Amino acid sequence: MSAPRWLRRDGQPRLEYGADYNPEQWPREVWDDDVRAMREAGVTIVSLAIFSWAKLETAEGTYDFGWLDEAIDLLHANGISVDLATATASPPPWLATRHPEILPVDQHGNTVWPGGRQHWRPTSPIFREHALRLVRTMATRYANHPAVAAWHVSNELGCHNVYDYSDDAAAAFRTWLRARYATIDDLNEAWGAAFWSQWYGSFDEILPPRQAATHPNPTQQLDFKRFSSDALKDYLIAEREILREITPDIPVTTNFMVMGETRGMDYADWASEVDFIANDHYRLPSPQELDELSFSANLTGNLAGGRPWFLMEHSTSAVNWQPINLAKKPGELERDALTHVAHGADAVCFFQWRQSRAGAEKYHSAMVPHAGTDSELFRDVVALGATLRDLAPLAGTLRTPARAAILFDWTSWWAVEQDSHPTERLRYRREALDWYTAFLELGVRADVIPAGSAFDGYDVVVAPVLHVVPGELAARLEAFVTGGGHLVTTYFSGIVDENDHAWLGGYPGALRDLLGIRIEELGPLLDGDTAELDNGLTGTLWTDRIDVTGPDTAVLASYKTGDQAGRPAITRRTAGAGSAAYVSTRLGPAGLVPVLGDLLERAGVTSELPEDLRGRVELAVRGTTRFVINRTDEPVDLTSLGGAGRTLTARGVAVLRA
Repeated sequence: MSAPRWLRRDGQPRLEYGADYNPEQWPREVWDDDVRAMREAGVTIVSLAIFSWAKLETAEGTYDFGWLDEAIDLLHANGISVDLATATASPPPWLATRHPEILPVDQHGNTVWPGGRQHWRPTSPIFREHALRLVRTMATRYANHPAVAAWHVSNELGCHNVYDYSDDAAAAFRTWLRARYATIDDLNEAWGAAFWSQWYGSFDEILPPRQAATHPNPTQQLDFKRFSSDALKDYLIAEREILREITPDIPVTTNFMVMGETRGMDYADWASEVDFIANDHYRLPSPQELDELSFSANLTGNLAGGRPWFLMEHSTSAVNWQPINLAKKPGELERDALTHVAHGADAVCFFQWRQSRAGAEKYHSAMVPHAGTDSELFRDVVALGATLRDLAPLAGTLRTPARAAILFDWTSWWAVEQDSHPTERLRYRREALDWYTAFLELGVRADVIPAGSAFDGYDVVVAPVLHVVPGELAARLEAFVTGGGHLVTTYFSGIVDENDHAWLGGYPGALRDLLGIRIEELGPLLDGDTAELDNGLTGTLWTDRIDVTGPDTAVLASYKTGDQAGRPAITRRTAGAGSAAYVSTRLGPAGLVPVLGDLLERAGVTSELPEDLRGRVELAVRGTTRFVINRTDEPVDLTSLGGAGRTLTARGVAVLRA
């Protein structure tokens, strides 16, 4: 993964600042006002042409690049670089009219019609033919333009079209399965196809998991999720290869969506396919919304391998797509932006530059709101630009690893929330976020890392609901523990292998011996049911009937009430200098704080923050620079951190350089 080109443009470090820019939505006279305001705000880069296909190719093979040429030249003349999109995110009406066979089909067989965006099949040969022709034309035209700092493939791939059940998808799925399984008998074995008479005679008999009479085959569903992520990745690669062929010196990226419940794309698998990682993130209203922002930025930084990455989109204030869209409070614009910088972002960009007058996103905030530049919001935008200029020496510095990590696994996420499971209430990412919140409350830094990452350098690895554990991963976790590491995992972990087949001999399956426990039956709870623990905590969602299987497994807490009263609730097995702990119920963030605190103390991991600041601020570190982020709506005194007489404002961020 090469360094982003803008870091090398003039030899000087710079944190990039900007937004999506859509000049085609505005009269030409507005453009001059735009660039003047961009210079006032300190904008250095904009993403251009993202949704411009209909304005660039007005009919098949008929191009109008004049307006885009003028926009790029104007930006360049004002010292603003361009992250140039390939414009393929949303097909123009003429293409969908002439070729309705590019339109996606949902699980029920219904066509997804034009009128929104991303109305295209990832596996459509016809769509690919037209889209890649546009990519080649644009790459050739702008190959030598000095303003172009990066290529932006499509936009938010899979946001609305990750799962397509069309005939094109069916054919591509069969091709993907032939590559994954050597023979149809191998597929039948992997899918457990003897169940319900699903044994296939050939690959040609296989369909995507369309609407069925009852639960579709679970391994078929899991493989279709893998295939769908791969189909979009393959499309990304197709655009990238054209761009690299024509413009080998311009880096290529696409904007991931590491946020909330966006789960369809395995970004850990995609990360190596781009020249630098870019991400879009929008806050999701909840008591943990700030923690979720940090969690997502943290995971994005680790997808980038600790190297700098690009925050491609976030919001200056309210969005438009939530049930109720609240404006940000004073200080939140800068705090949200700098939280991403703290976790490795070298670029801070928004959707979008100028708030649209028309269309579905006209109520989505922007750097220039409907109120114009004479507004509090724009003044905050200008102030953030000045802050980022002051932080320019930070550009290019790496994230500083923590001593603890949370393991994040897309395959477990996909599998654990499928149908016909012990409970439909389990939410994989929520459990992972709860553990992250507990780390923040304790003032202990923790990295969020993909499951395929090396565990070297970590003292503690928490693997919440690690449901899918292939033999290789089980062996790596065992080596981590026997090598002196401390593993923590939870209910419904270690249950199945990569084919979604249950590990036999009792739960937690692949992790049973490592944890030194055995469970005969899984233990979901009914809505409203709880179980009290003898340490004063309350469990929900799940309880396990645990039998301790070895003398080196200690019971740290037991159930006081419920069906498992008197039985272990939390266990910890020692193995040499390492350990493996198991938490058998959902405790929520508040309940996890004392449990995690105890486990961290046993592992010798302590907070880098003074006691009076723990839980009130988040600490993130890049090189020798510490970011202290106020998680509260109240001022925080930083005297104990060496900032004598310094008070961190509500929702503020302090940047402390060594």
